Amino acid sequence: MSYSIEDLKTLMARLREPETGCPWDARQTYGSIVPHTIEEAYEVADAIEQKDYPHLKDELGDLLFQVIFYGQIGKEDGHFDFDSIVDHLVRKLIRRHPHVFPEGTLESRVDPDNRPDEAWIKASWERIKAEERAQKPVTDQPVGRLDGIARTLPAIARAEKLQKRAANHGFDWPDIAPVFDKLHEEIDELKEAWQAAEAGTGERDAVEDELGDLMFVCVNLARFMKVNPEQALKRTNHKFEARFRAIEKILEAEGRDMDNESLEALDAIWQQVKGVEKE
Repeated sequence: MSYSIEDLKTLMARLREPETGCPWDARQTYGSIVPHTIEEAYEVADAIEQKDYPHLKDELGDLLFQVIFYGQIGKEDGHFDFDSIVDHLVRKLIRRHPHVFPEGTLESRVDPDNRPDEAWIKASWERIKAEERAQKPVTDQPVGRLDGIARTLPAIARAEKLQKRAANHGFDWPDIAPVFDKLHEEIDELKEAWQAAEAGTGERDAVEDELGDLMFVCVNLARFMKVNPEQALKRTNHKFEARFRAIEKILEAEGRDMDNESLEALDAIWQQVKGVEKE
């Protein structure tokens, strides 16, 4: 016997029952489970990165449970339920993919001999998303071209989305050359802000501002190079971790303690490890 989505929805409803359910699950709210949702998403990403596919199945289940959880709370509040989440999602994806569902139905199919090209697909995607943003309920806040980009995104991911959205409206560098120029400009401004802060003639906030500007330009560089900035930083993190662990092993094998070594000695081993990587 295999359990189904319907069984999972029943389980979730049982967990939320005030009298006979789980006290922890029953007292949760949309806001209280957000940290768990974020954690589960990162654990899915980590399992994929590690190519730990048996564990990935488990993590995907945990992430699905978060959606089921929100669906149950939404049902209790009368806002939505899991079925309406699925229905809304399917309708949205059909609408956004006219190059796959030309008649706007799940059954319709595109003619393989007359498929739109990538440029048409990209333009269509942006046009449809712009129409969706325009149809959202009007609030007291003015509607801007950068609206709809979640403020809770990690800073690097949000910077990339802000830049892409602005670029879609013509606010972008003509090519990568001036981005490199801007990078050097921001480095100089950061140095000036740091020196002023150290001398007591400048504000620490200015250092943070300039460092943020520098990082924003780095995201722009990644965008022009068609490199995912988050993935690039992850690769560097893994590289640093691997090299640092290699230094630890070398010192341990020689009976030496890292905490008692000079920076020059540690750097020499670091260069040794880098040299082995290139062989």
